[in-house]
Amino acid sequence: MTVIEVQGLHKRYRGHVAVHDVSFAVEEGEIFGVLGPNGAGKTTTVECVAGLRVPDGGSVSVLGLDPRRDRAALRAVLGVQLQAGELPDKLRVREAVTLFASFYPDPADPDELIERWGLTAKRDTAYAKLSGGQKQRLSIVLALVGNPRVAILDELTTGLDPQARRDTWDAIEQIRDAGVTVVLVTHFMEEAQRLCDRLAVIDAGRVVALDSPDGLVAGLPAGQTLRFRAVFDDTLLTALPEVHTLTRHGGKVEVRGHGDLLTAVTSTLAAHRVVPVDLRLEQAGLDDAFVALTGRALTAGETT
Repeated sequence: MTVIEVQGLHKRYRGHVAVHDVSFAVEEGEIFGVLGPNGAGKTTTVECVAGLRVPDGGSVSVLGLDPRRDRAALRAVLGVQLQAGELPDKLRVREAVTLFASFYPDPADPDELIERWGLTAKRDTAYAKLSGGQKQRLSIVLALVGNPRVAILDELTTGLDPQARRDTWDAIEQIRDAGVTVVLVTHFMEEAQRLCDRLAVIDAGRVVALDSPDGLVAGLPAGQTLRFRAVFDDTLLTALPEVHTLTRHGGKVEVRGHGDLLTAVTSTLAAHRVVPVDLRLEQAGLDDAFVALTGRALTAGETT
């Protein structure tokens, strides 16, 4: 079942087009990732989906609801955690959850949610005194307190230490396991690889690719790299169908290709009594797919 459908979404800010003709669909029960460089239009896109911004063109449907026309009905089925979300410093954890619960006709039990997400010991702690990971868990609680069917999580793990980030990943998987469809905006490749069933890669306001993380990597022309040292005639390997390119850097050989590259190369060298030294196989990753699609790497500091 399709729970979110975006067609030809367009959003302009004065003379700048932030989102240009973005289209995608999100299926029920999946974690759908939105990935892109700084200024690509990721946050603007999901804010249009959530009804927080009015698009200048195109259409958005969430569970059959129009975010502009059916805002009240949408709030009852959609939970949102925004990238820049903050709470008053002195507001205590349970106070915040109880306040947000009062916005919904049939909310989850605040104490049960606080316990489920490991915040019981902090229920009377002021927001300003929470750690980064605890603030993110509270954000999740506030996004889920209305018992939504869909949750939008925007840059949920930005600024967290590695352990807190992995704890948050576990929490996101728990949200999906509870039957909530998740739209996850992220700039962490490892996060996207682990969590997302499918990804929309957005660059300059356009969707440049839409596939599973593994599907994006599989689409690369040379998905594997072999590095080693050896002396041989390059034509031994360049004639192999698995080999895409062969380059030399001093005494080092770099072979890029696909399929069972390792077996093809090593068996051919062995047949000619060539022994590769310091042999290392590197699989292409989501980073490589992103660079191939956008022409640039995504740095850890990119968050919008």
